Amino acid sequence: MWDTIKKPEALRAQAQLTSGVRAGLSWAKIEDELLDGLPDGGLNIAYEAVDRHVANGFGADTALRWLGKSGDRRDLNYADLGAASSRFASVLAGHGLGRGARVFSLLGRQPEVFYAALGTLKAGMTFTPLFSAFGPEPIQTRMEIGEANALVTTEAIYRRKIEPWIKDIPSMRLVLIVGDDAPEGCVALGPAMEQASPEFDTVHTQPEDEALIHFTSGTTGRPKGAVHVHKAVVNHASTGRYALELKPGTVYWCTADPGWVTGTSYGIIAPLVNRATLVIDEAEFDLERWYATLEREKVEVWYTAPTAIRMMMRAGRDAAKGHDFSALRFLASVGEPLNPEAVVWGNEVFGLPFHDNWWQTETGGIMIANTMEMDIRPGSMGMPLPGIEAAVVTVEGGNVKPCKPGQIGDLALKAGWPSMMRAYLHEEARYKKTFAGDWYISGDLAMQDQDGYFWFVGRADDLIKSSGHLIGPFEVESALIEHEAVAEAGVIGLPDETAGEVVKAYVSLNPGFEPSEELEKSIRGHARKTLGPAVAPRTIEFRKTLPKTRSGKIMRRLLKARELGLPEGDISTLETDES
Repeated sequence: MWDTIKKPEALRAQAQLTSGVRAGLSWAKIEDELLDGLPDGGLNIAYEAVDRHVANGFGADTALRWLGKSGDRRDLNYADLGAASSRFASVLAGHGLGRGARVFSLLGRQPEVFYAALGTLKAGMTFTPLFSAFGPEPIQTRMEIGEANALVTTEAIYRRKIEPWIKDIPSMRLVLIVGDDAPEGCVALGPAMEQASPEFDTVHTQPEDEALIHFTSGTTGRPKGAVHVHKAVVNHASTGRYALELKPGTVYWCTADPGWVTGTSYGIIAPLVNRATLVIDEAEFDLERWYATLEREKVEVWYTAPTAIRMMMRAGRDAAKGHDFSALRFLASVGEPLNPEAVVWGNEVFGLPFHDNWWQTETGGIMIANTMEMDIRPGSMGMPLPGIEAAVVTVEGGNVKPCKPGQIGDLALKAGWPSMMRAYLHEEARYKKTFAGDWYISGDLAMQDQDGYFWFVGRADDLIKSSGHLIGPFEVESALIEHEAVAEAGVIGLPDETAGEVVKAYVSLNPGFEPSEELEKSIRGHARKTLGPAVAPRTIEFRKTLPKTRSGKIMRRLLKARELGLPEGDISTLETDES
């Protein structure tokens, strides 16, 4: 167990004040304090994210700071973003699309994804982002399930992945191509926006009107389309403020791809609603570029993924030397549980710990978090945010029973928070199965300690049962990467006649280390000392790389399938899960 990271006394004093304020927060109060709303009880995400700031005199504030792969740099203020999103909305309306139409985007980190998201929502339509690195089949499947009416993408992506089958989707009416030229049958977005009006009256959507569809593949089967409504912006505003410390003018960098739910909820909506300044880097991960960006742009709040953090750790502490990170005041992690080693490493290298949090595509926003003023217990996901009631429970016959502190059970949330998904598209029975009474059962296993901190154990279908012990792969993986040689680890359970299951680990090594029997014994010895012999891996296999999802999660299920010689299923589906 790692030592608790104590926060400075000034933050501890702030915690007493803040906890009192938060204790009195209700969703209605959060909405009243952080949002403006529309007349007659209307609510529209795009209005809250952009247009109200312009109306309130903040149009000149910088909204986006875009950094191109080749060194290009472009700033847009809130007035610019308001006008561009209005032009996009005008383009949609000019092609006959109306309220309720579904607009899909297939774009990288570029300004047009902001125009598309906000313009779509402003027009009272539904926005659905897709990951631009998907292959043709995953894209087509999602557009069929979502009954797409429009798509915005690049010419290169369209010709490689879309053109052969787009006519097979009967609901499709419009394809917009970023740039000044477009293939036959498509519309070039550049000229279309130049000709469109920069004035567009935001559609007065209601809080429960459909706004966003995010696809998640889960563990098996066809992708699930989680439906979210405009009222989700209440959660986006609240979590941006209280979980990520976003305030007007905060320089903020979310490294998530815009095709994932994080890239929309916390790469677009939450920061803009809180009037922050977003740094958007078009390029993929490059260690020196990232460190230089943090320094040059004076990033204050940084939201990134455990995979990226582990890659930085692998490069060593010396790689960060010589950079000025003094502007940073809050670091957070997203996408998968954060290993304790990474929390401590962040504190040593940046002078600040990474703050882990927990949420899913289905929850629409952060539910449990380590906030700025909290003491950090490395490995813990933190505590529930204002308005969220979370519990560790057992479900028997549809009845929910709370677990005792220290007992492993299902992580559940009391239904009713604003960003809770309202449906799975066309799958009502599947949606209902995620609830037991008025509790949402997440499918994740967790434990709550005596002080109220929540600890992630693993997905329910990843849990290893060995000789009466319930073993969470995450705990074992975290212990393994504490060893100086181990860069990444994936842990599975294999059938065993005596124990039921035994633990096997796959590890990739840090530079300077080579696989050997001696090293394998050293790593196993470390694990046995840290975890005990009943939990430590029985065997360890060295791999150059470990299979991962597109969002960087290690694919334990694929490791197990390959180990047992089982069918690996639809790998294109496996590679898309980010929930």
